[in-house]
Amino acid sequence: MAYEEALADRVRDVLIDVDGVTERKMFGGLAFMVNGNMLCGPIGENLMVRVGPDGYEEALAIDGASEMRFTGKPMRGFVDVDGQALADDSALKAWVERGLTFAQSLPPK
Repeated sequence: MAYEEALADRVRDVLIDVDGVTERKMFGGLAFMVNGNMLCGPIGENLMVRVGPDGYEEALAIDGASEMRFTGKPMRGFVDVDGQALADDSALKAWVERGLTFAQSLPPK
């Protein structure tokens, strides 16, 4: 699945000082990982963010977020954030940090 390199670069800027961050090509796209756990990834102009099952409903209530339907079925714990909702750098940072917080709560892989 294709992704916008400009969005990936903006995510890199947010994560530049975070230890344990890596990138992995997955499903024809790109995933950002911390300590081996996925936190987010650009999909086209949008950003998939892993918020976890406990943060799922709260994340869906935020403007621009919707269910992540990678396989046609909702992926509970992941949201799809519309690219227009990420135009502002502070909004992108908030979403990336939301994913980072969840991924850092998991045991390293």
